Amino acid sequence: MPTFSFERTAPLPLEEAWRRLTEWPRHGAVVPLTRVTVVTAAPTREGTRLVARSGLGPLAFNDPMEVTIWHPPVDGEPGLCRLDKRGRIVRGWAEIEVRPGPGGRTRVVWREELRIRFLPGFLDGVVARAARAVFGRAVNGLLRGT
Repeated sequence: MPTFSFERTAPLPLEEAWRRLTEWPRHGAVVPLTRVTVVTAAPTREGTRLVARSGLGPLAFNDPMEVTIWHPPVDGEPGLCRLDKRGRIVRGWAEIEVRPGPGGRTRVVWREELRIRFLPGFLDGVVARAARAVFGRAVNGLLRGT
């Protein structure tokens, strides 16, 4: 059950960093071979459900998630979102935190626990390193607005 985290600092106000990181369909544009669909009506809140479909053709799988914590940043206070992964293949959770950083920038903290069905525990380190690289690049793209 690998757990990993990483941090980024972005030259953005808290609210803009939050908006870019929680615009769920855009995650599909920055995570390879993935499309993200929001299943419930907008706006995002606790109980919002989304599905990330990853892979190609018959090798694709769904990664259903639900927002279980939704505290957007308000008046310079930090924001926190938690997604619980509830799929048959991928389980675990992800947390996205934004907080004030140096010089008016935003500090982003991403924490995640991944449990991948059928994968033996001795591969946890490899999974954590690969996931940190993939999601780190995704967060960089989301924060840049690409």
